[in-house]
Amino acid sequence: MEKDQKIVIYQVLPRLFGNANNRCQPGGDIRTNGCGKLADFTSKALGEIRQLGATHVWFTGVIEHATQSDYRRYNIRPDHPAVVKGKAGSPYAIKDYYDIDPDLAKDIPGRVREFENLVNRTHRNGLGVIIDFVPNHVAREYASDSCPSHVASLGEFDRKDRAFDPMNNFYYIPDTPLRGQFDMLSGAPEPYREYPAKATGNDRFDACPGVNDWFETVKLNYGVDYLGGHTCHFVPVPDTWEKMLDILLFWASKGIDGFRCDMAEMVPVEFWEWAVPKVKSRYPGILFIAEVYNPWLYRDYIRRGHFDYLYDKVGLYDTLRAIVCCRESATAITNRWQELDGIKEHMLNFLENHDEQRVASDYFASGNPWKAIPAFVVSACMGTNPVMIYFGQELGERGMDAEGYSGQDGRTTIFDYWSVDTVRRWRNGGKFDGRMMTDDEKRLQALYRRILTLCNTESSIRRGSFFDLMYANRGGWRFNEHRQYVFLRKWGNEVLLGVVNFDPQRVDIAVNVPDHAFECLQIPPMEQCRATDLLTDEPFILGFVPYRTTEVSVEGYSARLLKIVLSE
Repeated sequence: MEKDQKIVIYQVLPRLFGNANNRCQPGGDIRTNGCGKLADFTSKALGEIRQLGATHVWFTGVIEHATQSDYRRYNIRPDHPAVVKGKAGSPYAIKDYYDIDPDLAKDIPGRVREFENLVNRTHRNGLGVIIDFVPNHVAREYASDSCPSHVASLGEFDRKDRAFDPMNNFYYIPDTPLRGQFDMLSGAPEPYREYPAKATGNDRFDACPGVNDWFETVKLNYGVDYLGGHTCHFVPVPDTWEKMLDILLFWASKGIDGFRCDMAEMVPVEFWEWAVPKVKSRYPGILFIAEVYNPWLYRDYIRRGHFDYLYDKVGLYDTLRAIVCCRESATAITNRWQELDGIKEHMLNFLENHDEQRVASDYFASGNPWKAIPAFVVSACMGTNPVMIYFGQELGERGMDAEGYSGQDGRTTIFDYWSVDTVRRWRNGGKFDGRMMTDDEKRLQALYRRILTLCNTESSIRRGSFFDLMYANRGGWRFNEHRQYVFLRKWGNEVLLGVVNFDPQRVDIAVNVPDHAFECLQIPPMEQCRATDLLTDEPFILGFVPYRTTEVSVEGYSARLLKIVLSE
């Protein structure tokens, strides 16, 4: 891993990645459907991910979480099925913060050692390791059997007769049993019982969560009295803060390179302000990535919360998706980066993750993964900030299976034991020889590899200045500002002209590069210059002057990244 790099994250669910079963049954258990293991990330597999252009792997769902699989013979207490979503369970219903999920281990008693081996193996293949930190909520039946002796388990000393106490780990509904508006039996001999009821993870502070709530989780108490006027009690430091810091330090000590912090905005920024510097002081360079959706909180969580990067979901992701689906104009891209003035380099760009519908699903790009290539070029190449892809995205995975609990929703399940068709065929039993892939999948993967690799091989993308050309091309001759997007990147004596076409047909575009761009980026006008399209290696002869348009042709659902090397 290089220090001076553009971060490229490959998100992957180990439970699904290595599962080679091509006959999975909807709603099947682990015996019927099987489960991928940490060991499936061999040096060969990690090398393939590295060759895609990734710099980091986000191993999603490695911490032990609630499940319907029975591990009592390993002294792991079973979970009541009523508070487990799916047979496998949600990776975000953490059951033991200090342990690795037994589903993922070949040697279950040695599962933490298998994770440590995975970290070392990933590093040997030139990749960083990112794991989830889930601070807002835990599984309803949280029970840590791996908690260090110096740390009390969550809730062990709570005063359960109080709805709120700043030193409690949970919120309670005193003298009231849980009356869930979901199936409290779920096939078990006895219904699930919880007394007193705890508040539910999605800030539901009553005893009656429903099927659309995060009913399988309970909310953690960071010292905010939500029912008492949102008053904050941060002095003395709440007990939950101390416990969460210990968990962060525990996993940081395993040599990981970063945390993706689930629903970070549901945890007060004061906690992050206190905890993140303590972790970074002991483990310099470790990354903190926050899932934050409220733009009003962005600057607070970066500046006060010390996060390195935040999800750019409600900004760039939502805009690019709307453009791909013909619900928005490409001019909106300009508005999105302008709204991020001063923090753009702290945003993590993506088109897919485990929460979102697959690009190639019927619900996003109408089953056509190529339709989103222009959006991905923008996402990956318009800034120095990180970009992320979700495993199978580069293969055109559609996510249209009806896996069980998840249902057919255009997403790849996080709740079920399943096998991902495109990934299974790409892996081909760990050989990664391409024999099971279609020609179209190979072409798509090669294009993703080219784009992601350029993020770090091209200095203009990796480190260069950015100049949006849209203001100079609105209403331009042979330029549709609603379906095309143009920009410049510049580093040293290299200039990159990006021309993106969201339309299905080839277009011949006339791009206006204004005087201000030449002045701002210190580019000499050139009546005629040589350029190379970095996506195809095609050579071009361009006119690149402020007083005449630059003529560029772009295929449908495609882009040009035209590199111009200035004379010394």
